[in-house]
Amino acid sequence: MFEPVLLKNIDVPGGHLLSTYEAGGGYRALAKVLREYTPDEVIELVKRSNLRGRGGAGFPTGMKWSFVPKQTGKPKYLCCNADEGEPGTFKDRILMERDPHQLIEGLAVSAYAIGAETAYVYIRGEYVAAIRHLEQAIAAAHAKGYLGSRILGSDFNFTVHIHCGAGAYICGEETAMLESLEGKRAQPRLKPPFPAVAGLYASPTVINNVETLACVPHIVVRGPDWFRDIGPEKSPGPKLYCVSGQVRKPGLYELPMGIPLHELVDHAGGPPLGRRIKAVIPGGVSAPVIPEHGLDVGMDFDSLAAAGSMLGSAGVIVIDNSTCMVKVATRIIEFFHHESCGKCTPCREGLNWVVKILRRIEAGEGAAGDLEQLDMLCKGIFGNTFCALGDGAAMGLRAALKHFREEFVAHIEERRCPFH
Repeated sequence: MFEPVLLKNIDVPGGHLLSTYEAGGGYRALAKVLREYTPDEVIELVKRSNLRGRGGAGFPTGMKWSFVPKQTGKPKYLCCNADEGEPGTFKDRILMERDPHQLIEGLAVSAYAIGAETAYVYIRGEYVAAIRHLEQAIAAAHAKGYLGSRILGSDFNFTVHIHCGAGAYICGEETAMLESLEGKRAQPRLKPPFPAVAGLYASPTVINNVETLACVPHIVVRGPDWFRDIGPEKSPGPKLYCVSGQVRKPGLYELPMGIPLHELVDHAGGPPLGRRIKAVIPGGVSAPVIPEHGLDVGMDFDSLAAAGSMLGSAGVIVIDNSTCMVKVATRIIEFFHHESCGKCTPCREGLNWVVKILRRIEAGEGAAGDLEQLDMLCKGIFGNTFCALGDGAAMGLRAALKHFREEFVAHIEERRCPFH
């Protein structure tokens, strides 16, 4: 029986309070690393755990930390990406609202490992409760000596600042987030240089997701072998899955990495009575859709990649057989078009044309050659942009056209939606 790790305090009354966190063993990891480990040893510990980033890319966390140069003469920064703009994703919000000290301890341990004294939590401005609880938690941690100068009697100094975003999806991209933090227009940077070498204020910077950082204290206390024993070898650990859409029990579920997708949907109660699952978007709307016959796939980075999709933010959106996939595709591309920063011509102009064609098809005004035009536009967008926004839009539409092309054809030939 799997026991929750990251969500263990979620339903505990006062779970956001320091006293509750300490009562459950909170800040033991911070005390342990300051007492027993050098920064390099903490990095090696996280490397051995094979923790991969929970923000979407799945890059090995310890390896990312090791890229930070040792001697640069510049300050080093740690940034927490808490923007969480991917539709269907709400795991980080719950962690920050219900158990903010878990994130703060993860930030402190991670900052010690990379040699940073300052961290910024870039959070969605709409997350009012999460922001309030984080502010309270930071103040309480300062008062108790877990943040500030000479933490727990060591030589380690560390401060956490909160920066509220203004609701731009593009700020979930790490370099656009850095631009926003610096007070500039949020647009992705050309890489290299990568943030580990020249990030915030042109200084070495590590950017990690909320869930990634929340895993770190548990790895320190329980050990990397414990972490690796959960889930598949190449993508281990506990994982938070956000399940929404047409299921009977939508919500946030903590289960082992690699759980079969159909089993995850069963945990959420399955589709409404009398309906069957048509498809599932496994990782937020930028992840290509998985049709019903592919639901045996494991919910981990490598298994989903092999199936032509991706784990992404683990925002699982279930679609039943009452839903029109043309409408789904249109709404998703409208979102990406609206949120495009406009920096790249393929994304800015390509998505504009894709939206026009999809709206025409959905309205029963499609024409011969429209689907071929969409295929061509996806080809022109994918791989030709500064960031993954355009790639996600193109991959999602390609998958919809591949698995449900007959619905697009029906809209064009019958000049109406067969589901109305």
